[in-house]
Amino acid sequence: MRKKGFALLLSAALLAACRSVPYTGRRHLVLVSLEQEESMGAQAYEETLKKSQLSDDSKRVEMIRRVGNRLAEAADRPDFDWEFALIKDDKTVNAWCLPGGKVAFYTGILPVTQDEEGVAVVMGHEIAHAIARHGAERMSQGLLAQFGGTALSLVLARQPAAVQDIYARAYGLGVTVGVLLPYSRKQESEADRIGLILMAKAGYEPEQAIGFWGRMGQLSEKKRGGGEPSPLERYLGTHPSDEQRQENIRKWLPEAMRHYRPARIPRGARLTSRKTVSICNKTSTRLPTGRYGLRVAPRVKYGILIASRGRGKNG
Repeated sequence: MRKKGFALLLSAALLAACRSVPYTGRRHLVLVSLEQEESMGAQAYEETLKKSQLSDDSKRVEMIRRVGNRLAEAADRPDFDWEFALIKDDKTVNAWCLPGGKVAFYTGILPVTQDEEGVAVVMGHEIAHAIARHGAERMSQGLLAQFGGTALSLVLARQPAAVQDIYARAYGLGVTVGVLLPYSRKQESEADRIGLILMAKAGYEPEQAIGFWGRMGQLSEKKRGGGEPSPLERYLGTHPSDEQRQENIRKWLPEAMRHYRPARIPRGARLTSRKTVSICNKTSTRLPTGRYGLRVAPRVKYGILIASRGRGKNG
């Protein structure tokens, strides 16, 4: 009866600790409080910055912050204390977002991102990890695995040491391959999916993610010397393959585009009324057209003059 009561109590506690991931609705176990998670994130971020050299490239730093602010607004987490840092390390191709909105980019990944939208692909993915609380989920899985290992030790207490060692090794491999690694791949795919939505909400084109992961695939292949990863490497890998990611992204694009909001007109941009454009077009001293003419953005009273493909009358 005691065992049954304990099992029921444990089941109730685990059920109460279940949460839903934003956008995907997946239910997952979170045994760590948001306050604990954010405190650990802030501490780790501070320690990392202390031992790192920050980039002094003002244009790159401003781009990271600009993309970060747009994605932070799209993430809709005002409780996060957002910070964005660019770490000068050309050998590290990485970026991350810790719980609470602490984001770091390494200069080594910028040649792969290439531009602002490439940065948005990576940052959207990393922010998705944070708002989905994947870190807390991983810690919770570790706690459960530790609990299971302790229970197994108690069961095998009277067995010979050699038998205990065999079971312990089998248990460790089973937990890693059967639970922790697949969950890591699931989390990575989930972050890709949520990241696309955040990109779209922030005004970036989510289809740019396909090109980015293609470039990442080329970089990975170059590091392997052109060889293909073995089936075992693919199976034990904690991340989906770049090819799988591109395939998933194509599948998720329609969902992401439902959230797409074109970027706002930047502050200080010169606005021109439709009436003024009409007057310019009617005068004999027309603006030079050539291959790219000028037209006002459609369906708006005021818009930025944008290049219009196609030759003008004078071109």
